[in-house]
Amino acid sequence: MARPLLGIFLWLILAGTAAADAPAALAAMRQGGHVALMRHADAPGTADPEGFRVDLCATQRNLSARGRADATTAGERLRAQGVGFDKVLSSPWCRCLDTARLMDMGPVEAVATFGNPIVLRDQREELVAGARKVVEAWRGPGTLLIVTHGALIGALTGHHPSSGEIVVVAPATDGRPTVVGRIEPAAD
Repeated sequence: MARPLLGIFLWLILAGTAAADAPAALAAMRQGGHVALMRHADAPGTADPEGFRVDLCATQRNLSARGRADATTAGERLRAQGVGFDKVLSSPWCRCLDTARLMDMGPVEAVATFGNPIVLRDQREELVAGARKVVEAWRGPGTLLIVTHGALIGALTGHHPSSGEIVVVAPATDGRPTVVGRIEPAAD
């Protein structure tokens, strides 16, 4: 009987910790000089179909209706919290570009180094190094939004976000950026 109670207790602690991250993440984004790493919104499945092409959305795993709605809602909620971005970068994958565009936080620039390190496993080290370089170089004055894949965010921060989750980091010049806080996607 003690084990289930311990599990519930640990879950409550972790849930409280995640919730406590959101105010710090929002404050950091409003302050500027930080980077918001967002995993694309809901896109059913786990991999792109064989023979997919990055330049042809119809061949890729794309956002679901829920993912499109969640991306729009994420932008609305950030604006309501006084968050804006000086620059918006994205993976060239359609699910990332669509997430960034639906958020409506500014012009979106596709950057190859934010590509999917699972699919491009032979380029993983170059992708991570390139992404790390962009994050480390950001000094603002505002906040940089990068919409990318969970595996790349995990490689940069050690945290593997859920679809639509935002991980806010303070750039570091000596390796892994410091996670300031997280904003979990809106619950249904």
